[in-house]
Amino acid sequence: MSGLPLLHERDGAVAILTLNRPEARNALSPELACRLADALDEIAQDSSVRAVVLTGAGDKAFCSGGDLALSLPLLSGARQPESEWDRRFLADDGVNARIAQRGFDLGKPVIAAVNGPCMAGGMETLLGTDIRLAVPHAKFALPEAARGVIPFAGALVRLPRQIPYAVAMEMMLTGRAIDAETALNVGLIGRIVPPEALMETALEIAQQIARNAPVAVQQIKRTVIAASGVTLAEGYEMEDRAKATVMATDDAREGPRAFMEKRPAVYRGV
Repeated sequence: MSGLPLLHERDGAVAILTLNRPEARNALSPELACRLADALDEIAQDSSVRAVVLTGAGDKAFCSGGDLALSLPLLSGARQPESEWDRRFLADDGVNARIAQRGFDLGKPVIAAVNGPCMAGGMETLLGTDIRLAVPHAKFALPEAARGVIPFAGALVRLPRQIPYAVAMEMMLTGRAIDAETALNVGLIGRIVPPEALMETALEIAQQIARNAPVAVQQIKRTVIAASGVTLAEGYEMEDRAKATVMATDDAREGPRAFMEKRPAVYRGV
């Protein structure tokens, strides 16, 4: 594999991002965090990308969180910046927000292929994804309180909305991990997949999404996220606006026409 801490590849309309620090359990170093934020910025602006797969290199971890030797000491002031990556990581508050999709509109569905333990900042990144597959040996934890800090990339807000409140609070207050079966049962992930089938399954889902009408896909994701926590009346207004946006596209006419003509639809995103 490349020596870069992030691999950014393409499979047709699908972007594949691989956290590539297996020797450090794919921990988020300042360089990896900045590169991941940049890749997501690039994907957000690239209309040819219609879905994203996010995974980790190796089989030891998806992501163990922020690097305890490099990243967190920078944030606490225990370590002074030593590189341009360090300085940017400290100066750009948007890096952590972008990698966790916290207040950042990527506009593309993200499929997480969780190839091992998913901890701390890695789990906060996971909470910003849309579809989640995990191998049987995956574990999930937010151990920040045991390290003297707190989750700060969205988990305090997102986790109790995505899984039962009592389960979320036990995870965050104790720092204890849950296994893949528990994560599936509480709805944190959608499937448990054998390791040898993980990427194949993730790419199959991503390609299926990429074949769908891109404006419809974007509006589904944006509306679901925006409607979280609002009243039903407010949510219905958002849904109506999404409907108007989608029905004004050429793709909304192409889909039914292709169905009637018994051929694959050709969506252009307009």
